[in-house]
Amino acid sequence: MENNIRIEAREFNAYYDKKCALKDINFKIFSNKITAIIGPSGCGKSTFLRSLNRMNDLIENFNVKGELLIDNENIYDKDVDVIFLRKRVGMVFQKPNPFPKSIFGNIAYGLRIHKMFKNYDDLYMKVENSLKEAALWDEVKDDLNKSAFDLSGGQQQRLCIARAIVINPEIILMDEPTSSLDPTSTAKIEELIRKLKEHYTIVIVTHNMQQAARVSDYSAFFMQGELIEYDETTKIFTAPSNKLTEEYITGRFG
Repeated sequence: MENNIRIEAREFNAYYDKKCALKDINFKIFSNKITAIIGPSGCGKSTFLRSLNRMNDLIENFNVKGELLIDNENIYDKDVDVIFLRKRVGMVFQKPNPFPKSIFGNIAYGLRIHKMFKNYDDLYMKVENSLKEAALWDEVKDDLNKSAFDLSGGQQQRLCIARAIVINPEIILMDEPTSSLDPTSTAKIEELIRKLKEHYTIVIVTHNMQQAARVSDYSAFFMQGELIEYDETTKIFTAPSNKLTEEYITGRFG
């Protein structure tokens, strides 16, 4: 395994009130790689993903123990600026969630909030580049003032990816990003995810074993809040070390 570590969990535990959702998680996620988190429903996949940008902080009685480091800094230290953390760690949700604004307004929103442009020309160029990076520009360039809700589901999800990347995050989290999409849109998003890893570290939660096998470099198999196995995806899917992993990926449960 490479040693360009971007994220590391050390004895990381997460609790909803007294219920333990993640137990003693230890593993390293590498820069410019796609890491898939797989496992049956309720195994802690989304809890772990949302811990990476502290979205779980919004849930009452959520608390953690242990360390979760990004670039060797524990993101749960008291002096961490959570707003800055969420700028560094973008999120794409299960269902596309465009804002009730124009296509242009959706992408420009983060740039305006963070004051990340010099003038209108600079703003426009950044919106254009982001839409190009999300493989959406050619489909929307003549309709930038149209409502984002007029786009198809697959286009809306690429719009949400463009909105996440326009503020230059280092890490992109994706929570089941294609579960509500048709096969054609899913294929486009998967192709886009593979391209994006040139510039970003990507962590994706997926129920879809074939998707994990197609897009990811590494896979982490979670079950009942524990990390059962973590390795290169090709090894996990062809020669897993743990019998539980083998039973899950061959469809015997889950």
